[in-house]
Amino acid sequence: MKKVSIIGAGNVGANAAFYIGEKNFADVMMIDSVEGRAKGKALDLMEAAPARVYEAKIDGSDNIEDIAGSEVVVITAGHVRKPHMSRLDLLESNAKLIDPIIGQIKKYTPDAIIINITEPVDALTWYILKKGSFDPKKVIGMTGVLDTTRLREFISKELQVSTANTTAIVIGGHHDYMVIIPRYATVEGIPITQLLPKEKIDALIKRTREAGSEILSYLKTATAHYAPAAAIAEIVEAIVKDSKRVLCVSTCLLDEYDIKDLCLGVPVIIGAKGVEKVIKLLLTLEEKQQFDESVAVIRSAVETLEL
Repeated sequence: MKKVSIIGAGNVGANAAFYIGEKNFADVMMIDSVEGRAKGKALDLMEAAPARVYEAKIDGSDNIEDIAGSEVVVITAGHVRKPHMSRLDLLESNAKLIDPIIGQIKKYTPDAIIINITEPVDALTWYILKKGSFDPKKVIGMTGVLDTTRLREFISKELQVSTANTTAIVIGGHHDYMVIIPRYATVEGIPITQLLPKEKIDALIKRTREAGSEILSYLKTATAHYAPAAAIAEIVEAIVKDSKRVLCVSTCLLDEYDIKDLCLGVPVIIGAKGVEKVIKLLLTLEEKQQFDESVAVIRSAVETLEL
C-alpha cells in the first residue's frame, strides 16, 4: 500500500488515521512531538483492526524522519481555538509552530502532496507553499470539503432526505466570510432555492458558517475533530486512488477567478498529481462581491506573515 503520514496525533490526526486505515487504501504513519503519543494511538488503532476488518498498517513515531517515502503528508499539528476566538487569532502562533515542519517535509519527502489542516487553513496553506517553495498543485488546504459536508448534513436534516442525495459548494476562506452559494446546493440535482424559502436557506448558511464555533461552545476545551478527520480522509483517498474527485479545497490561484498568488477554497479536480484542474464557477455580482470580501480577509492575513 501507499504511505500517508500525519503530523500531529491529536484528535483530528488520530481519527484521520482511523478513517484512512479502515478504508484500506493506504498505510499510515502518525508523527507527534509528544513522546509516545503517536505510537500509543497507533497501537490502539491496530488493535481495533480485527474488529473493524482492515489490513492497512498504522504506526506511530516521535521521529519526523519517518515521514520519508510518503505519497501524502497531512499537517494537523497546531494550537486550537478557545471559545470566543476566531481562526485568524491562531495565525501567528501556528505559523511559528509549523515553520520547522515545512523544512522537515522538504528534507525527508520533498515530492509528497501536502494537505494542511492547521488553522487558519488558507493563510497557512499559502505560508507552507511559499516557505517550502513547493509545487502549487501539491499543497492543499482542507477549506471547503469540511464546510460542504456540514452544509449537506444541515440540508439533509431540514428536508428529511438522505445526505447521499445532497451536493453543495462552499468557496472562499474557511472562516466567517466563507461563500455559500444556494443555487449550487442541491438535492438530487434540484437547487435548494426551489425547495426552501429564503429565511430557511439563510439559517442554513449561518449555521454552516458557525458550525465549528457551535461545536466548540459545547466542548469548551476541544474543537471539532470527527468531521475534519473525515474531510482529510476524503481528500487523501482521492489522491491515492487517483479518482479525479471534484472537491472544494484551498489551492493557490494563479489568475483563476482574477486572483493571483493566494490560497483559498474553490472547486477543483483532485487526483494523483494533487490539484489537477481548478473549476471556474460563474458567479453573480453579489456572489463575486462576497468572494472578494473573503479574498480580502485572507490577503490581509498573509500580508502579516514573514517568509
